[in-house]
Amino acid sequence: MDNIILGTAGHIDHGKTSLVKALTGIETDRLKEEKERGITIELGFASLDLASGKHIGIVDMPGHEKFVKNMVAGSSGIDVVAMVIAADEGVMPQTREHMEICNLMGIEHGMIALTKTDLVDEDLLELAMEDINDFVQGTFLEEKPVVPVSSTTGQGLDLFLSTLENICAELPERKFSSIFRLPVDRVFSMKGFGTVITGTLTSGSIRVGEDIMVYPRKIVSKVRGIQVHSSGVDQASAGTRTAINFQGLDKEAVLRGDILSTPDTLIESYMVDAHFHFLKSNAKPAKNRTRIRFHSGTSEILGYMILLDREELLPGDEAPVQFRLESPVCCIKDDRYVVRSYSPVRTIGGGAILNPVSQKHKLNDQNVIQGLEALILEEPEQTLEFFLSQKGFQGLSLTELRVMTNIPDKKLAATLQKMLARQDIIQTDKDRQIYVSGPVFDEFKGKIIEKIKAFHEVNPLKEGMPTQELKSKFQYIEDVRFFNILFTRLAKENLIVQDKNLIKMADFTVALKVDQHEIKEKIIKIYQGSGLTPPFFRTVCQDLNLDQKTAKDVLHVLIEEKAIVKTKDDLYFDAGIIQDLENRVIEFLKANEQMSTPEFKDLTGISRKFVIPLIEYFDSTHLTIRVGDVRQLRRKV
Repeated sequence: MDNIILGTAGHIDHGKTSLVKALTGIETDRLKEEKERGITIELGFASLDLASGKHIGIVDMPGHEKFVKNMVAGSSGIDVVAMVIAADEGVMPQTREHMEICNLMGIEHGMIALTKTDLVDEDLLELAMEDINDFVQGTFLEEKPVVPVSSTTGQGLDLFLSTLENICAELPERKFSSIFRLPVDRVFSMKGFGTVITGTLTSGSIRVGEDIMVYPRKIVSKVRGIQVHSSGVDQASAGTRTAINFQGLDKEAVLRGDILSTPDTLIESYMVDAHFHFLKSNAKPAKNRTRIRFHSGTSEILGYMILLDREELLPGDEAPVQFRLESPVCCIKDDRYVVRSYSPVRTIGGGAILNPVSQKHKLNDQNVIQGLEALILEEPEQTLEFFLSQKGFQGLSLTELRVMTNIPDKKLAATLQKMLARQDIIQTDKDRQIYVSGPVFDEFKGKIIEKIKAFHEVNPLKEGMPTQELKSKFQYIEDVRFFNILFTRLAKENLIVQDKNLIKMADFTVALKVDQHEIKEKIIKIYQGSGLTPPFFRTVCQDLNLDQKTAKDVLHVLIEEKAIVKTKDDLYFDAGIIQDLENRVIEFLKANEQMSTPEFKDLTGISRKFVIPLIEYFDSTHLTIRVGDVRQLRRKV
C-alpha cells in the first residue's frame, strides 16, 4: 500500500503530540484550549513521506480519559498504531484502554514508542521495558518492535522511521471495497473556499466534480476541490487523510459522525447485528438490554445491546448481539465498532458488524444465531443466502447487497450469476436488480398452489380462479413482477395453466355430479327451445326449482363450453341459435352494406326487448360497428 494511516495512541502526557511534531514539524494541537492546558482534546493530523515513497497520514489521538470518545473516532481507518508509553511512567490506565480499543477495531500492525527516554536512567528504562513486555502479552503488539525515542533530543527518531518503513513494507493489501466512504471528523469554513470536510478515506475513491451525499441526512453536494496531505489533487483513494471542499454546502449541515458517500449507496438503520467481544477487564457481567454508547466510524450513538442467545455476558465472552439505536447509522458488513458503557463511561467491548441493516429478532432464534455466526466466515454464497432468506419475498437490490455483504463488486456479480444459474436465487426485477432467495421463492410457489387448489375444491364447476382474486390473497406483495415471474415458472413446470384472467391447476378439469348433469341438460333444452326469445335466467331457476349457486355454477360451465352465450345480465341464448343469427346478419350486410335497428328487428322477428341486447352483443364481438343509426360489418368474413 502506498497510502497508509498511522495512529498515535496512549495515556495523556506520554508525548504523542511531541513525537508527531519531532517527526513531521507539524503542531497537531491547534485549539486555543489545547495550547493553554497543554493536552490534546481533539484529533490532530499530520503527514510525512517515508524514504520508500509511501505517504503516511498521521492521526494524533487524545489520551485523557474524558476524550476517549475522540480517540475512538480517530481509530477508524487506521492501518498502523504507534502505542506511545512514557519511560518515566510506564503503562497507565488509558494505555490499557487504548490498547483494548485498538484490538476491538481490528488493528493488527504497529509498534511501541517508548518516549521521554532522556528523562530516565538505564535502570528505569529497563523497568519500563519489562512493564511493556508484560503489558503486550496476548495483544496485537506482542513481539512487535519497541523503539526508545526522545522528542526533545531527537534520539531514536531515525530508528522509529526505519521501523515504520519495515512495518509498512509488510502490510497486506487493504480489503477492497469500491464504495466510497469518508467518516467526517472535522468540519470548518475557509474564506474563499466555503465548507471543508476532513476525514480518513476508508474505502473507494472520489474525484473533483462528483456528487456526494452526506449520510444519514441525505444532503447532496458537489465536490469542488480535494486535498490529500495538504496538496491539491483531482482524486483521493482509500488510506488517505482527505479534505474535501464543497459547493453550496452550509457548515452547519454536516457534523462529526456523518459519513460521505455517493448518492443512494448507503442505507440508514436503527438496528445492527454484530459479533461482540465483552472485554475480560470488565468487573461484572453485562445484562440483556444494557444501555450503551455505540461508536462506529466517527459517530457516537446511544442505544441498547440485545443479547440474542443468552441473558447475560461474562467478562471475556463473545456472542451475537443486536444494537438498537436512538439515531440511524450507515454501516457496512465487517465494519469495526466499539461499545462504551452509558455511565460511568468506559470501554466494555466491540467487534465487527455482521448485519448492518437488521430487523428485530426473537430471542434464541437458532436460524438467526447460526446465520449470524456463519457470516463471520465470509463465505459469499452463504452470506448472500442468509441476507436474502431474512428479507423474504421482498428480496434485496444489488445496492442493498453491496452494503449488507461487503463482497467486492466483481466477486459479487460472479457469485450472483452462479447462484442464478442453479436457481439458488431468483431475479424478480431486472431493472432494479432485485433478488429473492430460491427457497423463499419455492415456498411462495407452494402457497400459490395451495390457494388455487383450495379454490377448485370450493368451486369445482368454475374453470379457474380469477388472477386478481389470487393476488388479493397476498396483499403484502405489491410488486406485480413478482407474481408474473412466479406464474411463468409454475406454468413452465406444468403445474398451472393461465388463460386470460383465470388461473388453474394444470390437471384440473370441471367435473359435474350426476344431478348437475341433469340440470345442465334441462337448461340447454330450455334455451334451445326458446330460440331468440329466451326467458331470463332467474325465471329458468324458478321453473326448475334450482338454488341460485348450483344453477350459476352449471351455467358457468355451459358458458365455458361455449354452449350458452351471454348478452347482458341475466339474459342468455343458445350458442347454436346465435351462430345461425350471425350468419343471417352477415348475409344481409353483404347484400345491403348497412342495417338499421328496425331492419334487424324485421330480420329476427322479435321484440325490442331482445333486439337491443342482441345487436349490442354483435357490436361487442366486433362483428358489427355502429355508424350513426346503422350497423356495418366490422371484421372481414
